[in-house]
Amino acid sequence: MAVADCFPTDAHFASWIGLCPGNHESAGKHRSGARRKGNPQLQHVLVECSWAAVRTPGYLQSLYRWHVRKFGGPRSPHAKNKAIVAIAHKLAIIVWHILATGRPYRDLGTDYLDRRIDPAKETRRLLARLQALGHQVTIEPTQPAA
Repeated sequence: MAVADCFPTDAHFASWIGLCPGNHESAGKHRSGARRKGNPQLQHVLVECSWAAVRTPGYLQSLYRWHVRKFGGPRSPHAKNKAIVAIAHKLAIIVWHILATGRPYRDLGTDYLDRRIDPAKETRRLLARLQALGHQVTIEPTQPAA
């Protein structure tokens, strides 16, 4: 029996394990929701695998660092734990895809998240940040290499 027969999507698989993100909304207000209960043995294995994965250069390490920054910074143990659970969720999705398709995992690379950023949008964001700090900024495009 294939994994796709038991779990039609990767979201079903992550939900069964208990690594899907929680969602708590009431009266249009979104609050942090705890993740649901699931298979504690698989949760433990995937969290331990996540700790190993974030120590290896690649997509999962860069995603971990992004999540740590998003959740509060590298000095916050709470941010690190939340980021590890997010990486464990990503590993569950990767495992489902490997088992469902039979194709090997191909790492997206450490620069995957950077490649997705729109340069014009990032320029505007950084300009606004510098101006908010009180700097006068003028931008000139670089000359193409001849």
